Amino acid sequence: MTTLLHPHAALFSHEAPRPTLPVVDHYCGVEARMRKSLALQAELGPVFDITLDAEDGAPVGGEAEHALLIAELAASAANRFGRVGARAHPWGHPAFEADVDTLIAKAGSRLAYLMIPKPDGADDVERAVAAIDAACERHGQPKLPLQVLIETHGALRDVFRIAAHPRIESLSFGLMDFVSAHGGAIPKTAMELPGQFEHPLVVRAKLEIAAAAHAYGKTPSHCVVTEFRDAERLSAAARRAAREFGYTRMWSIHPDQIRPIIEAFAPAADEIVEAADLLLAAQAAHWAPTSFRDRLHDRASYRYFWTVLERAQRTGRELPADARRAFFPASIG
Repeated sequence: MTTLLHPHAALFSHEAPRPTLPVVDHYCGVEARMRKSLALQAELGPVFDITLDAEDGAPVGGEAEHALLIAELAASAANRFGRVGARAHPWGHPAFEADVDTLIAKAGSRLAYLMIPKPDGADDVERAVAAIDAACERHGQPKLPLQVLIETHGALRDVFRIAAHPRIESLSFGLMDFVSAHGGAIPKTAMELPGQFEHPLVVRAKLEIAAAAHAYGKTPSHCVVTEFRDAERLSAAARRAAREFGYTRMWSIHPDQIRPIIEAFAPAADEIVEAADLLLAAQAAHWAPTSFRDRLHDRASYRYFWTVLERAQRTGRELPADARRAFFPASIG
């Protein structure tokens, strides 16, 4: 009997594995909101990440205590799925090294990632990565996955170099700081809806970040939507981020945003069925070209439809039973 190859082996054997991150990165920095977010994650499952914010969430003068609180929360049983990360202060900030040392010493093995904000370019990323890796070695912890916030002119200039760094798994767009960095040349409407999808300089930044991330197999994470009370506008923005701008992950800044973003990034039920049926047929044909619904498909389209199934799983969608058994056996039971 011929062994049926899994899509990873048949379609991606020549590529480095891409990170499979949840589609929502939920940011919080106030203790009550951090605890509420951890409780919500325990309820919904690991369909979203939580980034505990040691930068903007820290009171001035209380940076050390705030980093310790974040480390304690990340190391606690409340971090049920191991999908809690942290954002440190920027490289060069007086609190950067203390943040990193506390977080890694107290919670290094439980952190999903560290976010590096506001680098002025690829050289800053290199320095920050070296300092983080040195702290991991000093405390006997494994090297952490790292993410970078692109929110300065220099970082956008170097975005392809940053995406190429082997220690970086994701690039996020920092809309608010990026607009502010233009000294009033970009109006505040570009931080709002629909302006953030229309202003040419902001659109250019979003597209450059997404292109760089995809070029190097990294995850592009879309910026915040501040209109958190308007679920309909948020959902529309999330759909645009995913379908027009190529983002596969998006920030949330309020618990009410998490579910709408997940729904917007999830494939539709008919897309999931189509992908499952096609991939099962392709697997049965040992990944040779296949006629399916009067269209000819080969490995190029198989790779696309596999991303649909992966996205369905990451967003908690129901998968057809035969596809789940064939492609995601670890999720059964």
